[in-house]
Parts: sequence; C-alpha cells; structure tokens
Amino acid sequence: MSAHKILFFILFFAFSFFVKAQQNQGFTVSGQVSEKSGQIIPYATVMVEKTDLSMISDENGKFVFKNVKPGKYTLKITAVGFSNLKKNIEVSSKDVNASFQLENELNELQSVTVLGRSATDKVNKQAYNVTAIDAKKLHNSTLDLAHALDRVSGVRVRESGGVGSRSELAINGFSGNQIKVFIDGVPMDNFGSSFQMNNIPINLADRVEVYKGVVPVWLGGDALGGAVNIVTNSKPRTYVDASYSFGSFNTHRSAVNAGYTAKSGFTTEVNLFQNYSDNNYWVNVETADLNTGKYFPNARVRRFHDKYRNETAIVNIGVTGKKYADKLLFGITVGENKADIQTGARMVTVFGDRYTRGNIIMPTVKYQVKDLFTKGLNVNISGNFNLGEEQTVDTVYRKYNWFGDYKQYEGAGAESSRTLQKLRNNNGIAIANVTYSLGERHSFMLNNTFNTFDRKSSDELYPQSLVYQQPQKSQNNITALGYKFDYNEKWSTSLFIKNYYLMREYTRSYNPSGNAGDIAYQKYNEDQSLQGYGGATSYYLRPNLQVKASFEKTFRLPTPTELFGNPNDNVEGNVSLNPETSNNINAGVSYQTSFNTVNALAFDLNFMYRDASDFIRTTFNNNQNKTVTLNQDSVNNYGFDGEIRYSYKSRFTVGLNMTYQNLRNMTKYEPEQNYVSYYYKDRMPNIPFLYGNADATVFFNDVFKKGNNLSVGYNLLYVHAYYLYWPSQGASKLDIPEQFNHDLNAVYTFADGKYNIALECKNLLDNKLYDNFSLQKPSRAFYIKLRYFFTKSK
Repeated sequence: MSAHKILFFILFFAFSFFVKAQQNQGFTVSGQVSEKSGQIIPYATVMVEKTDLSMISDENGKFVFKNVKPGKYTLKITAVGFSNLKKNIEVSSKDVNASFQLENELNELQSVTVLGRSATDKVNKQAYNVTAIDAKKLHNSTLDLAHALDRVSGVRVRESGGVGSRSELAINGFSGNQIKVFIDGVPMDNFGSSFQMNNIPINLADRVEVYKGVVPVWLGGDALGGAVNIVTNSKPRTYVDASYSFGSFNTHRSAVNAGYTAKSGFTTEVNLFQNYSDNNYWVNVETADLNTGKYFPNARVRRFHDKYRNETAIVNIGVTGKKYADKLLFGITVGENKADIQTGARMVTVFGDRYTRGNIIMPTVKYQVKDLFTKGLNVNISGNFNLGEEQTVDTVYRKYNWFGDYKQYEGAGAESSRTLQKLRNNNGIAIANVTYSLGERHSFMLNNTFNTFDRKSSDELYPQSLVYQQPQKSQNNITALGYKFDYNEKWSTSLFIKNYYLMREYTRSYNPSGNAGDIAYQKYNEDQSLQGYGGATSYYLRPNLQVKASFEKTFRLPTPTELFGNPNDNVEGNVSLNPETSNNINAGVSYQTSFNTVNALAFDLNFMYRDASDFIRTTFNNNQNKTVTLNQDSVNNYGFDGEIRYSYKSRFTVGLNMTYQNLRNMTKYEPEQNYVSYYYKDRMPNIPFLYGNADATVFFNDVFKKGNNLSVGYNLLYVHAYYLYWPSQGASKLDIPEQFNHDLNAVYTFADGKYNIALECKNLLDNKLYDNFSLQKPSRAFYIKLRYFFTKSK
C-alpha cells in the first residue's frame, strides 16, 4: 500500500477519535416501533424535529439516539403503509426509552406502496447502485432464483438450455465470473453443479440484493462488474414452508424449508429441494438423415437426451440469541445431480448417451456476534469446504442426429472424447467480516476472504495416465478495509481499499527428445498481488429524491474453471489468463412520489462507465466444440438502465425497465500484429446490448371469502438482436434475432396465505428464444404450484 493511502486512513481515524472526544455528554433516547397489534415495524424513519438527528430503525424496529442534550423535543416517526406519528418527549436527568405504535391508514398518502420496490427499504438507501428484490412476494411462483433476477433492470440471466442447464448472470455488460454470487454474504464460488442459482427455489430467499458495479466491502471477493447477495430469513422462528410444482416436459420441483427455535436459543434450520425435468422441449435445428444424407434446414424436433435431476439438503444446528453469539450454527450441505448432455457448445453437435453427474458434501460454520468486547464491534465469521466430486461419462461409440437416430461404431470410442474422468476440486472458503461503529456517524469495516482450490483427477479408463497426476492448484485472498461517514440522514459516504493475492500451480507438457510420444511436464508456481480502491456517496435532495455516485478501480482474478477447465461443461482451461481490471463509474437518481391519496410512482435511472483491461471473454476453442476464456486487451462500456413503476392503491401495479450497454473492443493491435485489428471498436460478440422487461399485476381481495386473495400477472422480456461473432465479419446470418418472451401467471391464496395455488404459462406465444451461442431455450410451457406456509413467533 502506498504511503499516501496509509496517511489518508490514519487521518480519518484521527479525525474520528477527535470528533468522539469533542462530543458533549448527554442522554440516550431509544425506543421500538410497532403496529397496534404489537407486530414490529422494521426500517421506520425516526426524526427529532428541528435538529439534524434522524435514523432508520433496525430490523427489530429499534432505534437509539446518543448524547442528546437536555430539553424538550418532538419525535416524528414515519413508515410506508402507516400513518405518521408525532410524540413529545422531555430529556432531563435520565435516559428516555419508549414504545411507539403506528396505525394502518389505508387512506393516507403514505400508505400507497409501489409494489416490488419499497421507498424506505434499507438496502436501496445505500450509496451503491443497488436494487433489492422482495423475494417473499415471489414465493408462490415457480421461479427459481436465476429467473427472478432476470426481471431486474440491468440484469440478464443467460442459460444453455432448460432446467438445470449451465447459466450465468450478466449485469450491465459484465457477465459470468465477473459477477459474484453470495448467499448471506458467503461466495458461491465452490458450491459445484448440485447447487446453482437456476436450481435453487425462490422460497429459500427472503430478499435478493443486486449490486451493479461497485460492491460494498462487507461482500468480500473480487467482483468486477457487480454482485448478487441472496439473503435468507435468518430470524429465529418456528415455521414450515412446503411447495410442489408440476409442469410441461415432465418437470417436477419441490421444496421444504423449516426451522425451530426454542426459548433456550437452540435453533435448527432445514432446507430441502429437488428438481427433475425431461427437458424434451421443441427446438428448430439444421440436421441431416444419417443414412441418406438428406438435409433438413429447419427441422422442428424435441430434445431427446436432456434429462436433469438434483436433490439437495441443507441442515444447520446451533444456538441464537446468546451473549457470546447472536448466531452460532454448524451445518452441512449435501446433494447430488445427474444431467444428460444434449449438445456441445453449439447445437450442430448432438449427443445421445453422454452425461455428467456430481455431488456436494460441504460442512459449514457461521458465527455472528454484536458488541463483542465493546459497544459497536460486530464480528461475522463463516467458512465451508466442498468435498464433492464431478464426473463426465462418455463411453458409447455412436454418432447421433437431431431425430434421435444413430450410427453404432466398433471399438473403444465415444461421442466426443472417451472418458470416465472424475474431478474432486477440494475447494474451501473462509470469510471474516469485522465492523466497528464509532458514534453514530463513523464506522469502519474489515473483510478478508480466502479461497483454496486443489483439484484431484482420475479416470479408471486410463489409470496410469500422467495427465491426471499433474497439479491444478490455486489460492486467492482478498483483504478490504473500508470507512463510512454518515453525516446525517441525507448524506452518506463510503471509502475503501483492497488487496488481491493470487497463487496458481500447474504444469505444461513438452517433448524433451523430439521423438513421437515422448512427453514430459514442466511445473510452474506463480503468484501476484494487486491493489484496488474506491468510494460511494449518496445524498437526499428531498426525502423522496436520492442521488448517488460510486467509483472503483477493481480486479477480478481468474477462477479455477477458467484456468484449468471443466469437461462437464465443455470448458477448456487457459492457465495463461491474467487478472482483469476495470475502472468503474456509476451515477444514479431515484425518485418516489404519491398523489391523489391512491396513486404511487417510482423512478430509477442509473448511468455507468467501464474501462476494462485484460477483459476475460468467452469464445470457441479451435475445434469449436468447447468454450475457452481469453484476455481482451482493452474493452470500454458505457450505458444506462432505468425503471419506472406505477401502482394504484393495492389493486394494480405496472412497471417497465430497460437497459442499454455499448460494450466495445478497444484493442487496437492484436498480439504479434503490426496493423490495426479488424475488430477494433467492434461491439463485443455474443453479448446483448439492448433489453428490458415490462410487467403488470392486478390484485383482487377477499375473493369468495374474506382473507382469500387473487392476483393475475403478465411479464414481457425483450432482447434486441445481436451478433454471435464479431460484427466486422459481416455475416448477418450470425445474428441472434430479436426476442420477445411473454409469461402469464395467476396466484390464489386463502386462509390468509396459509394455502396457495399458482398457475403459470411461460413463453405464451411459443417464440424462439436464444442465449449462449444461439442455444435455444424452452418452448411454451405450463406449470402449477401448490404451497403451504405456517409460522409462529418465537
């Protein structure tokens, strides 16, 4: 770290202690906000009128003002869906503690809620460009986590097929491993194929936070273009949430989430889910008769070798609510999956017997404690280690076409490459997060994320092969230090620095003698260290008008899969990859308003700029049967995403979001070339540059019986046409065409939400939908979901 950065943080620390020392002694004013029924109201706004004292209550509705001078004051408390409350208090010779109860007031202006986006949501108030999704509102749908995110502005979920297929997130032009995914702040880097976003039911999440661009310090790791944090409901409670859905292509999904918390603090959490699908949806392909050679340029056929299943169980046992630990849980995640492989990296390659299977065996630990040793010092430690393995099975010597016909060949061969290769990645993660609040305005954060990978390979078909004896190891460690200054309720600023460390160990083959078949291996052990920094600031021009901006110089380290490959996903490794870096700038404005007591309008607009070097992009390998990642020397991206949403009472809501991104290749000279690249200033291939969503929902209350509710909704996904390869290659037939996807849904809840039924139609008009390298997505499908939910307070 340079001397001026060290001096910068020393000055901040000194200033903070000076401010603390100069604070006048006073008294504490605290309280809790709840409904008349006693139900707590989290994240209410509490203001002391005619002062600059203002704050948001915590998730338990509690708030504390410190060092309040003696005198008479008026507290004003507001929360969406409740009438305002003003209460006079007097601070004289002791601390003041009181309870405040708000009334539901459906006719009041403040009660008009923009469904899906809360104006006072604690997450959305951050200085970062972040959108928080209330996942609870989607628990009756058949969506998994990935497809729920596909409806957020700036976000695209790209898949290679149907249920269980390989998927990746794209946020404002950056995608795949450039976007980090977390569960309760723990990176999902090592979860394996049995636990991925597109096979996790939405019911597992309480909310989902989408950070576009700059990522806060407490989410450790090396995200380049953004992050997604899946937040589960961690409150101690006793509950059962069980659901089952069935639909087209013989698709079955079920999930059971349950928890029990005793008065002693003993806590048990269980999450079970499974997915199965034949994935035999219709596709339009080019194919030929294997015997006659007759060519069919646009055959409509069913996928015939694409079955997928997975089962996963997550169990946590421990204690909550203790002095020594707000939460201490020991757990294990176990699961397995099997996936047929229908195609290669492109649909011209067809398989009929090749498949993969894998499992996850992952012990975990979570420890959280507030006010450790001193007031304001909070510690959060977690870790896991995946002992599971992945295997590719390809031992049938056949050639298939899209009609399911095949030719059988003699001998020991395969459809692609003969293998029974098993991979055990021995992948572990440890995270430590420490925050310290110094008064009400200053807080400091320290996060350290360590990741280790040590692949062991074997293949019983080639037990003596030296290939599987070569080391494939990597370790990375990211340390981040941050400072946050909350001047008042209107203005907040955060600053941070990061250190990135990467170690990789591998070998390269060579021919020492020059004779055919003579192979030896040269071992390499490399490490490097990099430094990044950034900041974010937010200011409320008015209580309902927020402007925010953020900047960072960040790095993203190559993942083990990018370095060493993954035969299960047709991914070829590249051990020569360099870390990619980007200067990211974000600026945005958010506005919410209500009018005529029944209407509400919300508006968000965000601008972004990315200047990336050594950009890691995915392309075909030389044989075009696998994908491989390469460094692109220079890539620029600028664009915007925006969302507007309107609601009428609690009866109707409609929203529209759109994203534009101009991702360009700024590499003027390719390696070993002394002339300007043919692709200089081209749009980056296989990446959409214009897309959006529109949705509308109508709500009917007390249908057939009081407490029974019905909602009918519609969702549209639009993706503008884009190139599969470099545009300068000029072949318009390589375009991935313009796409429209229409979904319909109806949800009926009765017994106040205890029982729920949902009906859905996806891809209503049976349009052709595409994603990665023009791989087609499912045709029209129908689903039904049944859900039971029960809960009681602790």
